[in-house]
Amino acid sequence: MFPNILDRLLHKLAFFAPGGYSLRPWLHRRRGCRVGKRVWISQLVYIDELHPEVISIADNSSIGLRTSIFTHFYWGPRRPKEAAGPVVIERDVFIGPHCVILPNVRIGEGSVIKAGTVVSRNVPPRTIWGAPQAGPMGLATIPLTAEHEYEEFVKGIRPLRRKKD
Repeated sequence: MFPNILDRLLHKLAFFAPGGYSLRPWLHRRRGCRVGKRVWISQLVYIDELHPEVISIADNSSIGLRTSIFTHFYWGPRRPKEAAGPVVIERDVFIGPHCVILPNVRIGEGSVIKAGTVVSRNVPPRTIWGAPQAGPMGLATIPLTAEHEYEEFVKGIRPLRRKKD
């Protein structure tokens, strides 16, 4: 029980601590993550609390603010390491802010993950990965505010036709 409490304390310290190139990577190494050299881990990065030992972050990679890396999706007490899905971040990877990395994912060498992306499958090397750029979807003729019911808002939506390139 005590090692579990210590791991969680180290995780909380790494979440807020200064030192993106120094203290935060060091704390995650102490938790069991394999973290290479010259790795930047921003503040407010969540790295799985139950199975950090199946996470690998290779040299010269960067993990952006408020990114979350998960290795499991089960409820209840900690299960054996085999219940976790490894996450491998190869060399020279840049992960933008607010990303979510799910279990059983490998992000290939030199790849760039666009801010706000959910990564649920492997990313090939040297690939810029993310959803298409946001754009207009429709016209809101009734505002979505406290003065209007949601159903009114939905009825007032006028879809826009996308222009083909």
